[in-house]
Amino acid sequence: MRVSARQGQSEKGDLLRSRILFALAASAVLALAVAACGSSNKSSSTSPTPSGGGGGTVNGAGSTFAAPIYSQWGNALKGQGLTVNYQPVGSGAGVAQFAAGTVDFGASDPALVPADRATIKKGEAVQIPMAFGAITVSYNGAPKGLKLDGATIADIFLGKIKTWSDPAIGKLNPGVKLPSGAITVVHRSDESGTTKGFTTFLSDYSPEWKSKVGADKTVKWPTGTGAKGNDGVAAAVKQQSGAIGYVEEAYALQNNFTTAAVKNSTGKFVAPTLASTTAAGEGVKIPKDLGISIINSPNAKSYPISSQTFVIVYKDGCKAGKSQGTVKSLKQFIDYGLGAGQDVLGQLQYAKLPSALLSKSKAAAASLQCNGAPIG
Repeated sequence: MRVSARQGQSEKGDLLRSRILFALAASAVLALAVAACGSSNKSSSTSPTPSGGGGGTVNGAGSTFAAPIYSQWGNALKGQGLTVNYQPVGSGAGVAQFAAGTVDFGASDPALVPADRATIKKGEAVQIPMAFGAITVSYNGAPKGLKLDGATIADIFLGKIKTWSDPAIGKLNPGVKLPSGAITVVHRSDESGTTKGFTTFLSDYSPEWKSKVGADKTVKWPTGTGAKGNDGVAAAVKQQSGAIGYVEEAYALQNNFTTAAVKNSTGKFVAPTLASTTAAGEGVKIPKDLGISIINSPNAKSYPISSQTFVIVYKDGCKAGKSQGTVKSLKQFIDYGLGAGQDVLGQLQYAKLPSALLSKSKAAAASLQCNGAPIG
């Protein structure tokens, strides 16, 4: 059961998640204030780089899904003299800021599409998978351990299922006493990779959702209340009994949410756990540009609404206008995330990259250049 899994979390992991998620709002305000004062690739380019290749400053923006990861990695890298300023503004805004040159790296959960690449004018962009995470269906005011399938979740977010006692929910949960109260839908209001993953899942199981709403980083929601970021949706769900929303698992755990077991592509109801998220990436086909998607994995053990998250950088940062020091600092950040950083992901309830994908991510990092030369 989900409760027993939560009870099994170590005190160290709980404390780490609490500290990181508690600090996210403050760090976002600080980062945005820095950006408003002119923090850009110019400021990072002039940051000193200590001898020996370590240290400096890098600025990034994007995915709120990945924000706890980059917050923790940034804290760890302080000891190596590297400062990571990260703005959790959503995947869409992160790609836009990277394209505009106001940050050194973008962070996005969905892979880049041709329209994204068309906005990136300063050189070839490389997307590097960094971690996996579960997008939970979290709710407040209904029994723990509910089972839901894609079609039913879609009907809830379409506004067709309005109460928790609806027969469609009852059919999936025989013998469970369901409350008669109204369902309040909460969704993202910003351009979000979490939304792209969630709506992709719904589109796969609901023809009506696919035709009327579709799958994207932002959609025209048929019903519900919007909130900004994973933290905003989590706060809205927590505040109202009967609410349901979709949030990354670290946020669900931090708020002690009840999460649904969701039916996967093999017909099994699977709860969002570290193991089931890892399973979603096993055996996934890896395209040449590493633009993977692990939504609706064919693995029978997988949680079906699992997502990857990418760091986006220029293949040759120096030709794109970055200083050699900034490019070295970026590679230091990425190398840490693909090395020691993988070992702390479980404490935040994110999953490591499978070995095959990790090897390709490391190869992509090793291919980064400064004026045509490998980064030392």
